[in-house]
Amino acid sequence: MILDTAFLAGFALLLLRIIIAIVFFSSGKSHVQKPEERGKSIGMSPTATTVLGIAEIAGAVSIAFGIFTQIGALLIMGAMLGAMYKKIFVWKTGFYEDKGYGWHYDLLLFLGAFVIFATHGGSLILI
Repeated sequence: MILDTAFLAGFALLLLRIIIAIVFFSSGKSHVQKPEERGKSIGMSPTATTVLGIAEIAGAVSIAFGIFTQIGALLIMGAMLGAMYKKIFVWKTGFYEDKGYGWHYDLLLFLGAFVIFATHGGSLILI
């Protein structure tokens, strides 16, 4: 070991939680505010799009504030599994497409949420 960086783990997980929360709060907000438009772009009904948006917002708030972080992480992981399924099996999108629309981004967000789930969000949580 070159440096003992264990003391940074809680802070690193907090930063991961905040970044993932920003991404999903923004996405969820768009789903809730424009369910017909967003639903068409992802091939879902407006009702399903609204439910997805509410789940993304709830997951984002949960992991950002450290309140039931594992439940929030599961919500985010579920959204990402759905996105990857759609991209891989329905739209036949490759891992990394030339335009950057591949499912690599979704996999990274899934794994970030999985780290939050596995670590309970780190030491800097409320509940």
